[in-house]
Amino acid sequence: MEARLVEIAALKKHIINYSKTKDTYAEYRKSGYSKKFFEEHRKAITLCKAAKEAFSKNEGKLPKIKELNQEYSEVLQEKKKTYVEYRQAKQDMKDIQMAKYNVDLFLKFEEQKDQAEKQKTTEQTR
Repeated sequence: MEARLVEIAALKKHIINYSKTKDTYAEYRKSGYSKKFFEEHRKAITLCKAAKEAFSKNEGKLPKIKELNQEYSEVLQEKKKTYVEYRQAKQDMKDIQMAKYNVDLFLKFEEQKDQAEKQKTTEQTR
């Protein structure tokens, strides 16, 4: 879920960047890929190229921002729901570990007590 949230956020960023910079990139192409124009608009052109590259990796039609926002919201809700379950499981595990520690401590104490009794018995029989 976390990975999907990151993917959605990145795709949204690329779509927004592309929509803001596509006109500048079109002018850059019309200028014959002028180095001077590129230097003046380096950031916008770079953002547009990065967005186009990200789009080429995406299979199928690009979703709309509204659709991405909806999916992001749904995945986030699912993550929150799952996180509640995770916290409960983590607390259960902590309780189990504490119980195991207590049992181990008790058994160690009993073992020491038994050894002490055996030692007393051995000393008395001498």
